Amino acid sequence: MRGLRILIALLAVLEGGWLLFDGLHGLMTGDYVTPSSGDYAGQLGPWATLVEAVGIAPRSSLMMGIHVLLGGAWMICVVGWLRKSSWAWTGMMVCAVAALWYLPFGTILSVLQIGLLVIFRRGTR
Repeated sequence: MRGLRILIALLAVLEGGWLLFDGLHGLMTGDYVTPSSGDYAGQLGPWATLVEAVGIAPRSSLMMGIHVLLGGAWMICVVGWLRKSSWAWTGMMVCAVAALWYLPFGTILSVLQIGLLVIFRRGTR
């Protein structure tokens, strides 16, 4: 189970860390990290269309703040997870579910984490 715990933590750090970094970058510079050249230069991922559909401007301070809050919460949960805190499994699951909107890579990573968290929970009972 130790290896599974570490794998789940690594996936969470990858996704949550990126959300935190990109949100902070956006708040400090005015925009997210985007490709600087090529067909997708300056474009956001498919997640932007999804959040715009629910009425949030993707490049707004609100959305950048959501990135920071979710990413920061995830980093706190990872620390709890690695310390085997009683609340950490629930926190990791909430963060993974809360990031399903982050298409496409965040969704893939979140689905993986949700599945692995369920496997972990079943294996420790």
